[in-house]
Amino acid sequence: MMTTEIILPKHHKEQFDHGYDNVNEDKFVLGPHAYFSLMNDPKHLLFHLARYKFVMKMMKPDYRVMEVGCGDAFGTVLVASAVRSVNATDWDSRMVEDNRERMRQFENISFDVYDATSRPLSGGPYNAAFSLDVIEHVEPGKEDVFVKNIAESLTDDGMLILGTPNKYAESWASRESKIGHVNWKTHETLESLLSKYFQNVFMYSMNDEVLHTGFDKMGHYVLAVGSVPKR
Repeated sequence: MMTTEIILPKHHKEQFDHGYDNVNEDKFVLGPHAYFSLMNDPKHLLFHLARYKFVMKMMKPDYRVMEVGCGDAFGTVLVASAVRSVNATDWDSRMVEDNRERMRQFENISFDVYDATSRPLSGGPYNAAFSLDVIEHVEPGKEDVFVKNIAESLTDDGMLILGTPNKYAESWASRESKIGHVNWKTHETLESLLSKYFQNVFMYSMNDEVLHTGFDKMGHYVLAVGSVPKR
């Protein structure tokens, strides 16, 4: 996997520590996804982190959180800085092992190999779950069990945040972003999916890094927040 390193001058390490007492190394190694964005489309890193910031702001400090489809976990650190712990999962065992090695300094982030279409996640119940840029890769015939298994991993008052590119923006998507997208969602279809498994569903849009509740068909990215799983 291609990686790069962000070197932190030793005399700035104390300034860098924003609540992570365990940050005791002088470098942070980017994973392959973040590295690719940095080298080929740097502005995408801003969009990516903005989505994770939204998730972070929805959390509470005592939450135990699960992430489904963490990739190289570049944004996971944002969420982890605001909660008790994050169990970051991905179906790709190579990615999970790489994350464990690269990100071992973050003691409140754990990594597990997990396929949400197979079963609820062990180690729960979790207060919240989130999954960004994943549902569009899930076969339509498996989307119900995907959401159902996540909902069953949560507490009775738990919350799930799903984010995905908007079907209405498909014609403007890059060739790279379309690869593997087999399950495009609109506001209506994503809300309908989550409403099967959550008592409450709240819908948002994003254009680049801007979060809004404007005309949904002009939003490039769709975010759904489901709360209180149906039992």
